[in-house]
Amino acid sequence: MTARPEPAASSVFAVELLAELVRRGVEDVVVCPGSRSQALALAAAAAERAEAVRLHVRLDERSAAFFALGVARETGVPAPVIVTSGTAVANLMPAVLEAHEGRVPLLLLTADRPSELRGIRSNQTTRQAGLFDTVARFSRDVPAPRFASDGDLDRADGRDPGALAAAALAAAAGTPGARPPGPVHLTLAFREPLSGTAGFDEMIARGFAAASAEAAQLRASDEPAPDYKERSAYARAELSAMREPVTRAMLAESVWRASWLAEAVSGARFGREAIAAYATLLEDPALGGLVEQAIVFGHPTLTRQLPALLRRDDVEVIVVDPYGEAEHYDPSGGARVVRAARVAEDHDPRALRRWLGAWVIADRALLRERTTVHEPDLGAALASGYKERSAYARAELSAMREPVTRAMLAESVWRASWPHDRLVLAASRLVRVLDGLAPARRLEVRANRGLAGIDGTVATALGVAAASQASEDPARAAGTTRVLLGDLALLHDAGSLLLPESEPRPRVQLFVGNDGGGTIFADLEVAGSAPAADFERVMTTPQSAELAALAAAYGWEYRRVSTRGELEQLLTEPVAGPSLIEIPLSG
Repeated sequence: MTARPEPAASSVFAVELLAELVRRGVEDVVVCPGSRSQALALAAAAAERAEAVRLHVRLDERSAAFFALGVARETGVPAPVIVTSGTAVANLMPAVLEAHEGRVPLLLLTADRPSELRGIRSNQTTRQAGLFDTVARFSRDVPAPRFASDGDLDRADGRDPGALAAAALAAAAGTPGARPPGPVHLTLAFREPLSGTAGFDEMIARGFAAASAEAAQLRASDEPAPDYKERSAYARAELSAMREPVTRAMLAESVWRASWLAEAVSGARFGREAIAAYATLLEDPALGGLVEQAIVFGHPTLTRQLPALLRRDDVEVIVVDPYGEAEHYDPSGGARVVRAARVAEDHDPRALRRWLGAWVIADRALLRERTTVHEPDLGAALASGYKERSAYARAELSAMREPVTRAMLAESVWRASWPHDRLVLAASRLVRVLDGLAPARRLEVRANRGLAGIDGTVATALGVAAASQASEDPARAAGTTRVLLGDLALLHDAGSLLLPESEPRPRVQLFVGNDGGGTIFADLEVAGSAPAADFERVMTTPQSAELAALAAAYGWEYRRVSTRGELEQLLTEPVAGPSLIEIPLSG
């Protein structure tokens, strides 16, 4: 008689681990194909069949990690990234560092060889355990799963999948008042057989369905929540707070009335106190020169004027960081760090009225000078004379034929986005242009500014889109994700354009300002100090890639927009799927 096949220990472990992650709030899983990680990948596929998770499959581990980063930026909950051993793990490093500096939860499940195959130059084996220890909130080298004498999993020596899931999620979410959210790394060793679910398939389906139902019930209930649900809610709030801690309430209540210098990437540039042209005004002796105190929220990264202000001896610097002892933004090196800020009960907003008014008046004047918005001459349009109407028509035609500039592109995309949309800003020259002219507006903005790298912009945006458009909130789900990036940022992450045919096609618009290379460096001192040929060779790095062909290769809709009229028309059209819009920039 042939013995009945038994499930593999690797598969039992993988299913229990993912089921516990689902039970504790995980809704998205990202998988990269690989042999050693097959038990985890197949468990994720089973979870998708049970409608317990949204599964995202990516070929490139670097892209997968940034996609997961985008999901977590949107939801506050990590999307576990499953990869095999070897260089697959090394490719996660850029997103890990961004998650650390950006304080975003990220959970990495990397497969590995068991102990007996390490250190003997076994194929696709390297020292991956502890690879991210300098930044990981939690790191564990987990021995290969095995069955105990009673036929159940051996849960000794750190092998308990439920305990690992709980610890990993808690660490990724951070600890209020102690440690911010960030990356977590589980190195999971597997022995052969690397997978096998014979006699276990029905149990898998029931287990994931039960875990998903329990998670949904917990989200909907008012009962005391388990530890991770509390931490998950905290993580979502913290991601928002890192952009503008406590300030939204202050601005909404209009009780602060101090000049509010919010970067365009912060998502906090709104309210009457918001100053858009702050970089210029900080250099004005009549305004910036009179600053005596600066209160810092989050992590400013876009200008040199802000850190210069904070380094001044005559400016008192207070940094608001809910983690206190954690690394915090402090160019002065001597700031007073507090965990929270509130408006004093005896504060009289009228005391700052003239001070704030001077900033607002100067800011509005600069924005009027910088705006690219075309305002038709209504008087000429309504005139009865033929010459006046003819002149009006010629002026309008001329305006619509104007070539698109960086400022026009940046401001147009900013103004065309609404609170239910998502605006993703790349580390390109465009974001700095936008920062100097974007008027105050309540928008949901996402950007990888932890390290301000060019890495993974497309992948991050796709993660943001996938998470927001799968929301149970109809308004949020109806939005479009718009991405403002340069040609090099697109080419750096071109592989992320590959979208699996089995997954939903998100409403994403990539607005690619194409100026033929890295012109972001033209505003730095190197542009004036380096030989012109050397500057072009190693800094500008000119390119002439055919973006239309690139879009076609990956199945994205392609549009080329070169005039104001074409841009305005495109921004009013409905968005049905992913599109790449190339804008040749004139200046």
